Amino acid sequence: MVKSELRPGPALDIAALFHKHAGKTATACEDAMTYDLSCFKAYDIRGRVPDALNPDLARALGRAVADVLGARSVVLGRDARLSGPELRDALAQGLLAAGARVTDLGLCGTEEIYYAAANQPFDAGIMITGSHNPADENGFKLVRAGAVPISGDSGLYELRERVARLLETQAPRNAPAPGALSNVRPACFRPDYLNWLLDYSGARDAADSGRPLKIAADAGNGCAGLVLRELAPSLPFDFVCRQMEPDGHFPNGVPNPLLPEKRQATAEAVRRAGADLGIAWDGDFDRCFFYDSEGRFIEGYYLIGLLAGELLRRFPGGKVIHDTRVYWNTREMVLAAGGTPIMGKTGHAFMKERMRAEDAVYGGEMSAHHYFRDFAYCDSGMLPWLLIAALLSRSGASLAELVSERMAAYPCSGEINRRVADAPRLMQTLRDRYADAALHEDRLDGVNLEFADWRFNLRMSNTEPLLRLNVESRADPALLEDKTSELLGLLDAEEGTTPA
Repeated sequence: MVKSELRPGPALDIAALFHKHAGKTATACEDAMTYDLSCFKAYDIRGRVPDALNPDLARALGRAVADVLGARSVVLGRDARLSGPELRDALAQGLLAAGARVTDLGLCGTEEIYYAAANQPFDAGIMITGSHNPADENGFKLVRAGAVPISGDSGLYELRERVARLLETQAPRNAPAPGALSNVRPACFRPDYLNWLLDYSGARDAADSGRPLKIAADAGNGCAGLVLRELAPSLPFDFVCRQMEPDGHFPNGVPNPLLPEKRQATAEAVRRAGADLGIAWDGDFDRCFFYDSEGRFIEGYYLIGLLAGELLRRFPGGKVIHDTRVYWNTREMVLAAGGTPIMGKTGHAFMKERMRAEDAVYGGEMSAHHYFRDFAYCDSGMLPWLLIAALLSRSGASLAELVSERMAAYPCSGEINRRVADAPRLMQTLRDRYADAALHEDRLDGVNLEFADWRFNLRMSNTEPLLRLNVESRADPALLEDKTSELLGLLDAEEGTTPA
């Protein structure tokens, strides 16, 4: 895989960046237009269509990518959302108007854009996706050549400012001449990408040394079905599939496997099929979610330790990046496997940047993002389940057998979200209440306090107006429940706090 050096940019003050246009809509002024640019988040662009995202903004973004990044050749892709084609056309128009060459992968997953940007001579890649968000939302994920991420710390600020100027001068309305979109070149790199997945994961040869598996797969009418359909004939597994056809209407609900109703449907599919393993994906399949043979949802936290062990088996002594939310289990397993655990800031762009800086072999977030050095330090929703399936087949163990002991050793609350009126003040209030008794404090990403037998992390979301709470304990479910209830009680007592 192509490896590119990190190109750091100026630090981003998120509050200052997004305050300027917060709450504005596209309204006519005497000599200009003002736009709501709150869709620019810490490491991607996302928002409701057409209020926050619309063809004008997409066209301006295309111009900005060419102007700010100097991108002369750009690869595009989109998920199944109904707004995708219109946003793709406008984005391509902006790029073409700036003199860039545009290649379109059509319906695909975010990691297919990463693969193309890492292995083909593109200056930038843009995935049009709303991921797991509601059907009336969409967004853009951007990378440079080599699949180097673009975040608030490394170029997204400059892109936003350029988009704002273009919109205010109405420059994006000067669209290319009719027929210009005929210059967009269709392409498909999927066969090469699939072969890489099969070779790297070892899943294709799993039956040679182990037992066959039955896997219940749920694509949620996102784009994962496109890839699984082509992978399956090369794998020694029996698949029972549901919701494989991409459908932007999302007739079975938005592709968010973390929603209780979505979990229940996949769990029932696992039990009904008598499957050894259940897998579900979000809309652009950059995340995958696991169920054991009983249909029990397995928190992404416990998969990090398993995957770290698999990568350290291949690359002894390697570094592993983990996020701040829950990590005691991860650190213990990495150290036991001879690796070096390193804490990184939550968020896919931040994790990738830290991966590159440390040349880490693997990185994992409890939110089910898994990053691999040999995949251009990017996250994949296909590689993790292929690696785990190969491990189960090779070892003869079940997923429950591999994670149950770790779940008992380090029980966790799972991520609990609250909408709050004043997140910074509330975080400081809880920090002040607990800090004096803490054995260790870290402020890398929110409030992170450790005690002898439990710890918690409280942080603001980078993408939504939420506070996110995570709690874990050392082999003490009762303590976990008590402290989680205690913290939630403090949060919920504040005026303006609501569950999310």
